[in-house]
Amino acid sequence: MVRRVLAGQQRVLFRTASGTLALLDAYCPHLGADLGVGGRVVGESLRCPFHGFCFDVAGACVSTPYGGKIPPTAQIASHPVREHHGLLLGWVGSGTPTFEIPALDTTGWTAWHAHAFDLATHPQEIAENSVDVGHLAAVHDYQNVAPLAPLAVDGPQLRARYVFERPRPLFGAARVRAEMDIHQWGLGYALVEVDVVSLGVRTRQLVLATPTTTGRTYLRIAMAVHHIAAPGRVHPLLSLVPGGWLANRMASAAIRQYAGDVAQDVPIWEAKGWTDRPALAEGDGPIGPYRRWAKQFYPVA
Repeated sequence: MVRRVLAGQQRVLFRTASGTLALLDAYCPHLGADLGVGGRVVGESLRCPFHGFCFDVAGACVSTPYGGKIPPTAQIASHPVREHHGLLLGWVGSGTPTFEIPALDTTGWTAWHAHAFDLATHPQEIAENSVDVGHLAAVHDYQNVAPLAPLAVDGPQLRARYVFERPRPLFGAARVRAEMDIHQWGLGYALVEVDVVSLGVRTRQLVLATPTTTGRTYLRIAMAVHHIAAPGRVHPLLSLVPGGWLANRMASAAIRQYAGDVAQDVPIWEAKGWTDRPALAEGDGPIGPYRRWAKQFYPVA
């Protein structure tokens, strides 16, 4: 199968007959056909739907329908791609990846339940939510938010940990206390692990922001829930319910709630301007250190 994907510019993702995964620019260098619209995998190459030129996973043309010499400029840019914990991750920047996303053990977890937004914003604005403590109460009704550890940065990784309370009818309680552990890698990948200790509920959330065109970002979010060992802790009426079934039902409901949370941010992201020197106040959270960390992902002028 050939999929057209958004990753900086339009690209195509495909898997060869032997299982090799490849990510190429979308347009054929011959006469500009979109390889994601009618292109097909033939053995170890991708065949253009217009004239039948075939390209390998490195983007080199390996054959034409005419035979003879292959044009030396029949070359498509190829981009690094990885497959981790049910995700296909493509490198948006130029050159080779400067860091790798660590794999996750998915044993006991549901499949990812996903939702997507096409936004008029920048990935840095989205990732900044991970340290913007003040907006958690003002926008999302989090209460008693407190850090569990200081903000930690290590090269391309940023980690923030908080405890909070929030109304959660989904979990059968008027209010729950939860611990949130945020792992941000670059500006495009965040893993948020939430542990509702009192109910025995653990969730994982993904925040995957891909810049598409100038001023726009395609945001994918996803949710997974760990197998519920003691369903009766969630609600007494669930005591006899299988924990795996309950986890799947909760993941399906939780992604809708999560998408609703993100939807609260959307009009703010899309309308706000960039403030280079924000008038930060006590209680904002570590926005200043976050912005200094984020500078590493921009080319040096």
